[in-house]
Amino acid sequence: MEAKQLRLIEHLTCLHPPSIIESAVDIYEQIVQLRREGRRGAVATIVSVRGSIPSFRTAKMLVRDDGSIVGTIGGGCVEADVWQAAREVMESEKPRNLTFDLNQDPKYDTGLVCGGTLEVFVEPILPPALLYLFGAGHVAQNVCKVAAVAGFEPIVVDDRTSYATQERFPAAREIHALEFDEAIQKLDPNETSYIVIVTRGHRDDMRILRWAVQTRARYIGMIGSKRKVIGIFKTLQEEGMPAELFDRVHAPIGLDIGAVTPEEIAVAIAAELIAVRRHAESNPPHMSWFARKEGKADDDPGAKAEAQERSSHR
Repeated sequence: MEAKQLRLIEHLTCLHPPSIIESAVDIYEQIVQLRREGRRGAVATIVSVRGSIPSFRTAKMLVRDDGSIVGTIGGGCVEADVWQAAREVMESEKPRNLTFDLNQDPKYDTGLVCGGTLEVFVEPILPPALLYLFGAGHVAQNVCKVAAVAGFEPIVVDDRTSYATQERFPAAREIHALEFDEAIQKLDPNETSYIVIVTRGHRDDMRILRWAVQTRARYIGMIGSKRKVIGIFKTLQEEGMPAELFDRVHAPIGLDIGAVTPEEIAVAIAAELIAVRRHAESNPPHMSWFARKEGKADDDPGAKAEAQERSSHR
């Protein structure tokens, strides 16, 4: 489908029909709208021009995640190549520089160009990195602070009105003081969302995990010792949930940096969130131990962190 769509775009952009290429209204407004809808895109900008080209320096083109285009960088086969690169940039979430020599490459000789060289910078447009924080205790407080600084937008959920407050979570985008069952009915994490489960009890953790593994969330993490995690996984599997649903769960949560205090635990969790967001983990150190170390859950440093958090009524 990609190849077919690319050929269509290449043909249509060479002709530049107004019904296909939207006029360059305010591209920036379109970007804001795209992010507001929780969608991806990529913006291509001509950053350097040498010689004569069928456009101008700083010309921009927005490519949405459905392949549609706003604006133009001159049309022709160059635009088709940039469109393809934009699709790849959306997936990799990393910007790219492209250089086109319109004098040397015959495929760009479409009658629309006069010759010259141009460089195009393609950058991803990503929706906000929403972080759903279940729990409003000490660990959640610190995760909210650290994650917000790192560019995540926390949404705090807790069933205690005295804990889920703006005063305790000034950096939160949203705060929901609701019963957890009620809250999860209202929330719909998308593919770029993150879920962190740090409630004050195993029962609530399990209830939220049961829901979380069936969402589209990019990341799911749950605090707790290996013994607790194994117990929860077994219970949910006995209910009939497929074991593979838990393959993407990070539990015990956070990178292993020897964290003990709530502040240190928050840093470990935020570091793992960043690693996932930046594709830094080739082999995520999360549930891979579950199948092979089921009988070795006693000696677990994560249990200390959990015990401390439970005792402080997070």
